[in-house]
Amino acid sequence: MTITSAMTFHPRPEPGPATPWAFPAPTRSTLPNGLTVLRCDRPGQQLVAVDLLLDAPLAAEPAELDGVATILARAFSEGTETLTAEEFAAELERAGATLDAHADHTSLRLALEVPASRLERGLRLLADAVRAPALPDDEIERLVANRLDEITHELANPSRRAAFAFYDELFDAADRLSRPRAGTADSVKGIDRAAVAAFYAAHVRPATATVVVVGDFTGVDFDAVLADTLGDWTGDPAAASVAAPVVGDDTGRVVIVDRPGSVQTQLLIGRIGPDRHDPSWAAQILGTYCLGGTLTSRLDRVLREEKGYTYGVRAFAQPLRSAPDGRGRALLAISGSVDTESTAPALADTWTILRTLAAEGLTDEERDVAVQNLVGVAPLRYETASAVCATLADQVEQGLPDDYQAQVYRKLAATDTAAATAAVVAAFPPDRLVTVLVGDAASIAASVKELGIGEVTVVSA
Repeated sequence: MTITSAMTFHPRPEPGPATPWAFPAPTRSTLPNGLTVLRCDRPGQQLVAVDLLLDAPLAAEPAELDGVATILARAFSEGTETLTAEEFAAELERAGATLDAHADHTSLRLALEVPASRLERGLRLLADAVRAPALPDDEIERLVANRLDEITHELANPSRRAAFAFYDELFDAADRLSRPRAGTADSVKGIDRAAVAAFYAAHVRPATATVVVVGDFTGVDFDAVLADTLGDWTGDPAAASVAAPVVGDDTGRVVIVDRPGSVQTQLLIGRIGPDRHDPSWAAQILGTYCLGGTLTSRLDRVLREEKGYTYGVRAFAQPLRSAPDGRGRALLAISGSVDTESTAPALADTWTILRTLAAEGLTDEERDVAVQNLVGVAPLRYETASAVCATLADQVEQGLPDDYQAQVYRKLAATDTAAATAAVVAAFPPDRLVTVLVGDAASIAASVKELGIGEVTVVSA
């Protein structure tokens, strides 16, 4: 008996050739007021992302007022000359927009996200915030009080405490890099409305600012909208600031920040090295990823899977600031936490991993997995307008060409195992690493000294 189906089956679809992908390229222009504009059209991205970079680096903060840039950044959303803080927040909500801001060593940055249909409204609020901020006394006092509360929590957080000690140890005390980005309790206490207003007047102007806008502008007269909003912002002409070279002392040594009774030790190990301007950056990123970029990296495989010392350890490279010659420096570091008893064994195994890496190199399999993870996921990583916008803004901060990110992915794919090995070995020389441990000094100091990885100093938390 033959059974004939009454259904008509459509042929199963077959995959077609992969669509070539490259990081989006922006178009660049300059408004009459001097504001630099990077525009990147992303069809289908109805949530537009905007990053406004102000040339107000942390190094420009007045002496003894570390943190004033952070207070100014947070004050931008606390009202304008025509809107109170509550009214400004209500207008953002009506526009379906969000506005965030933060200050870092390279610039003060505001990030706006707004539906494309309300782009003009969102840009007008952003323009008003930077053009005529109210900076009310009561709001500044509240922001200062909030920051002081944050500092208490930061000092109680082992990872933050390790970072503070690491930067203080690695950089000279006169370098702004050596001190917390958002200020210390002593410096923040001295910040008032007058200090914030003075910093604003000295550094916030369109001539030295850049705005990056990414999204779908279909049906939007982009040039007209920009001219009517940020284009109305005025200010005195000025030359862009010039960052000082980054210099760090990477003499091998250990600093233990004592936290009596701590059941864990926070580790931060590193030095400074090449940044994104250096030809070795792509190879360095690839090699560092093999060392500690994922759960299958060498550090995690030994310290987490084999030994059970930790829930995870990561190696990374973080650009710091650009130097006058365009060749800045990056922080190269290994970070994680282990139980107190495993502190010295974990450090010993870390140094063994680094020495073995120098002696034997990476494997082709490690290199291939790293390339697949770094390059293969890039289209997913940059699906949103905000991700593209943030990366373009990073390039502006670091003085990189507009097609830099696209070049990096091509270089990553072309980097061989030998080059990745050479770069990561150069990045993490075992005898040139500064180690900061936040933990119980009485329990770990003696065993750490026996490792011989550098002079050991104990400081109070």
